[in-house]
Amino acid sequence: MRVSLQAQPDGKLLIDPILEGWEIKTTKRIDVTGCEIKALERDIIAAYLHGYDRIELSSERILAEQKQTIRKVCYKLIGLEIIEESSNCVVIQDLLNPNELPIKKGVQRMFLIAVSMQKDAVRALKAIDYDLALDVSQRDDEVDRLYLLISKQFRSILCGGRMLDSAETNIEGYHDFRMAANPLERIADHAQRIANVTSKLQHPVSNKVLEKIEGINNAYIELVRQSIEALFDADTFLANQVIDSVDNMRAGVEELHASILKLESHEIMISLGIVVDSLSRIGDLSSNIAEIAVNTAIRDR
Repeated sequence: MRVSLQAQPDGKLLIDPILEGWEIKTTKRIDVTGCEIKALERDIIAAYLHGYDRIELSSERILAEQKQTIRKVCYKLIGLEIIEESSNCVVIQDLLNPNELPIKKGVQRMFLIAVSMQKDAVRALKAIDYDLALDVSQRDDEVDRLYLLISKQFRSILCGGRMLDSAETNIEGYHDFRMAANPLERIADHAQRIANVTSKLQHPVSNKVLEKIEGINNAYIELVRQSIEALFDADTFLANQVIDSVDNMRAGVEELHASILKLESHEIMISLGIVVDSLSRIGDLSSNIAEIAVNTAIRDR
C-alpha cells in the first residue's frame, strides 16, 4: 500500500494511505417497523453523524408519515439524497464530496448566516415586517444543516478520517472550530426567536425603544464578528477585548430592560423583554467564542 506524507502546522507529519480505484463505503440498515416519527428522525441523524455513506430504511410497509419524515430529515442534512424508494424500502445516499466544504469554511459560513439573521431580525422588528421575519426564521435551517455537517466531519476525524485542510489546521484546530460552531448555532436560534416575536406583534413599538435595541444589536453583531476574527487569527488581545466589552455592556442591557418594564402595553412589554433577553444571550455567546479563541492562541504560541 502506498502512503502520503503531509506536514502539519505543528511540524508533525501525517501519514495517510493512498486508496487507488476504490473507496470504503459503509451501510446502515434500520428497521422502521413501528418506529415513531421523532425516533425515526433521531436514528437518521445519528447514522449521518456516524458517517454512514448509505442508509437503508425498511419495513413490511413504510407509512406515508414516515416517508414524509425521511424527506424532511434529508433536507436538514447536507449531502443526503433519497436514491431509491418503494413501499417497503427507502435508500438514502450521502453524495457530498468532503473536499467541497472544509470545517473552517463551514464555521465561516455559519457565522455569515447567523449575523445576517441577527441584523434582519431587528430590522423586521423595527418595520413590523412579517415577510422578513419569516425569511429570518427559515434561514435557521441552513445554520442547523451546517452545524450537523461540522459535527459529522469532526467525528470522522476522531475516528481516524482524513483532515481535508491538514496543511492549515491540526486536530486541535478542528476541535476548536467544532466548539465554536455550537455558540454560532445558538446565535442563529436567538435571531430566529427575535423574528418569531416580530411575527406575533400586533401594535407598533416606540421608536425610542427600538433605536436602543438596534444600537445594542449592532454592538453585539460587531462583537460576534470580532470573536470569529480572533478565533481564525488566534488573536488573544482581540478575544480579551470582546470578553471585556460584553461585560461592560451588561449595565446598558439592564437599563433597557428596566425601561421596557415601564411600557403601558403588556403585550409589547413581554415581546421586547424576549428580544432583549435574546440579544443579551448573543453577547454571552460571542464571549464564549472569544474564550475558545484565547485557548487556541495560548496553545499555538
